[in-house]
Amino acid sequence: MTEAAKTEGTTADVRRIMELLPHRPPFLMIDRLIDIVPNLSATGIKNVTMNEPQFAGHFPGYPVMPGVLIVEAMAQTAGALVIDSLGLANSAQIVYFMTIDKARFRVPIVPGDTVYLPVKFQRRRGPVWRFSGEARVGDKLCAEAEFSAMIVDSTLSKPPASNE
Repeated sequence: MTEAAKTEGTTADVRRIMELLPHRPPFLMIDRLIDIVPNLSATGIKNVTMNEPQFAGHFPGYPVMPGVLIVEAMAQTAGALVIDSLGLANSAQIVYFMTIDKARFRVPIVPGDTVYLPVKFQRRRGPVWRFSGEARVGDKLCAEAEFSAMIVDSTLSKPPASNE
């Protein structure tokens, strides 16, 4: 059984996520993965807390999670899914964000919220993967976007250009 097959339909805790992604606090935006289906989908979970550094200035007296960090959390969920699906944990391969399309922000996310970030594979061209994602708190759709990323060897000096 492959490493990726072992995680199908299961979860990944933050230690496993750190094996899949190079991100570390305070920029690691997901705390857990659930419902992992290799090469297809996963759901990230982000527990939003008041002690996160962005809330010191976004916004004083009315802390709101920045939209760019919501999309980053979706992308990290997708990146962890890709690396897990390919069995590349703890490798030199990382996922570079390439595009964000159709981003919509509908309901603010605030400290105390638990955000569910379901992402779904749309297509793949070589090293470029495309996903759709959502951010939900309870039954409320807070944000949605489509995005793509490229798998790159982290030992390269800079990511290669893509024509997607």
